[in-house]
Amino acid sequence: MESNALPEKKFKVLVVDDEPAILELLQYNFSKKGAKVSLARNGIEGLEKAASELPQVIVLDIMMPVMSGIEMCRELKSDPVLKNIPVLFLSASNDDALILSAMTAGGDHFVSKPIKINLLFEIVNDLQQEFKAKNQA
Repeated sequence: MESNALPEKKFKVLVVDDEPAILELLQYNFSKKGAKVSLARNGIEGLEKAASELPQVIVLDIMMPVMSGIEMCRELKSDPVLKNIPVLFLSASNDDALILSAMTAGGDHFVSKPIKINLLFEIVNDLQQEFKAKNQA
């Protein structure tokens, strides 16, 4: 298996981050792999996009203004329509308590910044496959 291939051309990913450079980097790289990419700059925008676009994976920064990634994840996991969408948290922080809070809120995986794009692709591929399997069952 090619390590950084995404499984489907119509694969949908939502990236939620308050840093324009991260949004641009991930949009470029996921689009290059054939994914449909949606972007949001905070948790409130992220919830709106998640509800309207139903992505297969959400890549979510932890620390953002307006609504943090942890708060957004809690909201997602309490919504019967959105609760099964896998969440991959991103953060520049390696604070164990913060990471634990993110995972307890319902996160499926955690990746620290700076982002290693091939690792991110592998994790997103795995999460997308799990999502697909859950929704076919």
